[in-house]
Amino acid sequence: MLKRTLDLAKFKSSLFLFGPRQVGKTFLIKSTLRPDIYIDLLKQSEFVRFSLNPELLSAEIKRLNKGNALVVIDEIQRAPSLLNEIHSILNDFDNIQFILTGSSARKLRQKGVNLLGGRAVTTHLYPLTYEELGELFSLDEIIKFGSIPKIFLEKEIDNKIRLMKSYVETYLTEEIQQEALLRNIPAFAKFLELAAYENGTILNFQNIARETAVSSKTIKEYFQILEDTLLGFYLYPYARSHRKKLVLHPKFYFFDCGIVSALKGEASKTFISGTKEYGRMFEHFVLLEIKRLLDYSEIEAKLSFFRTADGAEVDLIIELSDKILAVEIKSSSNPSLSDLRGLRSFIKDHKYSRAICVCQTPRGFIKEGIEFVSWQEFLEQLKKYKTH
Repeated sequence: MLKRTLDLAKFKSSLFLFGPRQVGKTFLIKSTLRPDIYIDLLKQSEFVRFSLNPELLSAEIKRLNKGNALVVIDEIQRAPSLLNEIHSILNDFDNIQFILTGSSARKLRQKGVNLLGGRAVTTHLYPLTYEELGELFSLDEIIKFGSIPKIFLEKEIDNKIRLMKSYVETYLTEEIQQEALLRNIPAFAKFLELAAYENGTILNFQNIARETAVSSKTIKEYFQILEDTLLGFYLYPYARSHRKKLVLHPKFYFFDCGIVSALKGEASKTFISGTKEYGRMFEHFVLLEIKRLLDYSEIEAKLSFFRTADGAEVDLIIELSDKILAVEIKSSSNPSLSDLRGLRSFIKDHKYSRAICVCQTPRGFIKEGIEFVSWQEFLEQLKKYKTH
C-alpha cells in the first residue's frame, strides 16, 4: 500500500477534506483512521435519510455514549443543510471530531450555507505525487496517464485508457447531470474538450465561446464549475511588474495530466520527448507537483505567471514570505538561454528574486544569474521553505 503524504491523524479539530473523485479520500480515511460513525451520502438511502431528518445525526452521536468520537461524512456537498446540525453538535460536544469529505465545493459556496464558523479547517487530497509513488514513478506514464490512484496502478494499458474515459463520463453524468449544475450537457461536454486543448495557455473566453456556440459569460461559468468541482484551477498573471504591460487573462490547469489526455481523446497517443506538445505536458506535471507539495507542506505561497504584451513569459512566479521565485519549466536536459527571455526580463525588475530554470539536467549549474536545476532537486528545495 502506498503511503500518502497527507496525515489525517495530525488534525485534532474537525476537518473539511476536499479532493476530486477517485483520488483516495475514502481509502485514506478507512486505512489510517477508525471512525465511530461513517456516513456515505453517495448512497441514496443515507442521502434521503439525513436530508429529511438531519437531527438523526445528533441522536446517533448521543447513542455512542463515549469520550472522544470521530464522525466521517462522505460527500457532504450532497446535503449542505446537514452542516447546521453539525455546527450545533460541535457547540454542544467538545469531544466530537468531524471529517467531512467533498468532491465539489459548489453547493458549499452558495449564500447561506453554514461552513461551521471556523470550527473546521480545510485541507485537500490530490492524485499520487512523485514522492508517494517512489520506485513506481515513471515520468512518461504520469504525463500520459496521470496519477489518479486507480488509473495509475492499473497494469494493463487498455484498461488504463478505459478508466480514463470512464472518469470523464462519470464526471459528466454524476457530478454535472445528477447534481443539476447546468442544463446544456452537450455544450458543456464540447467545452470540456476545448478546455483541455487550452490547458496551461492564456485563456481567450470569446474564442472558446465561438467554438462552443455559447456566450463568453457562459464559458466563464463553465470554468467556474470546473474549479468548484475541483477539476482544475486558475493561474492568474503576476501583478507587481514595475514597467511592462501585463496580460490580464488567466491560465487554467486541470488537476491531473491524464484527464487532459482523456478529454482530448489522446489517451492512446504516444508523446515524443523534445516536441512542443511534450514540453507543455512536462510543464503541467511539474506545476502540479509544486502545487501539491506546497499544500501538503502547508507552505504559504501565492502562485501566478508572468507575461508581457511583447511575449516575455515566466511559467510560474512563487511568492513566499520573504522571497520571489521566478520559475521557467523546460523538458530539455540542457535548455538554452535564448529560451529564457522571460526570466531575464523578470529579474531585471525584481532584484530580490531567484531566477530558476527547472528542467531535466543531471546536475545543477548557474549561468548569467539563472539557476538550472532538475525538477527533483527543485521540489526538495521547496520543502526548506516550510516555516513550522
